[in-house]
Amino acid sequence: MSKKSLQKKLEEIKQNDRLPNHIAIIMDGNGRWAKMRGLPRVAGHRQGIETVRKIVKACAELDIKYLTLYTFSTENWRRPKEEVSTLMRLIVNSLRKETDDLHKNNVKLNVIGDISSLPEKVVEELKESIEKTRFNSKLILTLALSYSGRWEILNAIKNICGYVSEKNINAQDYIASLDEKEFSKFLSTNHMPDPDLLIRSGGEFRISNFLLWQIAYSEIYIDDTLWPDYNENNLYDAILDYQKRERRFGMVSEQIKKKYKK
Repeated sequence: MSKKSLQKKLEEIKQNDRLPNHIAIIMDGNGRWAKMRGLPRVAGHRQGIETVRKIVKACAELDIKYLTLYTFSTENWRRPKEEVSTLMRLIVNSLRKETDDLHKNNVKLNVIGDISSLPEKVVEELKESIEKTRFNSKLILTLALSYSGRWEILNAIKNICGYVSEKNINAQDYIASLDEKEFSKFLSTNHMPDPDLLIRSGGEFRISNFLLWQIAYSEIYIDDTLWPDYNENNLYDAILDYQKRERRFGMVSEQIKKKYKK
């Protein structure tokens, strides 16, 4: 697509009222991209990192406040050992290369997931990157690493049990009063709003255990493009589609119109 056409889409997005505050992306298709080219799977992962760079930059330019990327799932540990080791090295190298640029562009790095299961070197690089960018505010970039939605919900329940014990609270009374807002405080995403838009590249119609609690009312957009080929044009199409949708949150259209007239 020409720069002129891209610019036209960008202007259309900015003219519309509703930008998603939080975009979450399931980055799918690295392995298939490599296989189609007769390359090892790691080649797809390397190219996928280039795509991440483009999408982070595009989101920052659009003033998207939160971007969450499904980087490595709990289930991905089941992959061949060599591929997992290579992926971990890629994460370390990427953090080393990209942190200065993230900082320069006022992007704050965050991570969610079972960090204790990651190799020590990955954890060290994550901590350094998070520390360096912690005061940045243009875009909150969250990497979901060794993450799954089921793990997070179970972990939240464990955190609640620990909280009740630590504070010496009556467990029966606390559980009886527990609501969605209170439960959300124990999730790893407690510092950010739920995603407005969930994008999946690669054409698969699956959630893949990603942000199960948080995407209850997210708009879902499936793109057939494999992640290494994904670019700003794909992102703009997803956002334009989102801007045409009516988000009802269980209400009817008339209620929504009345609400926004006030």
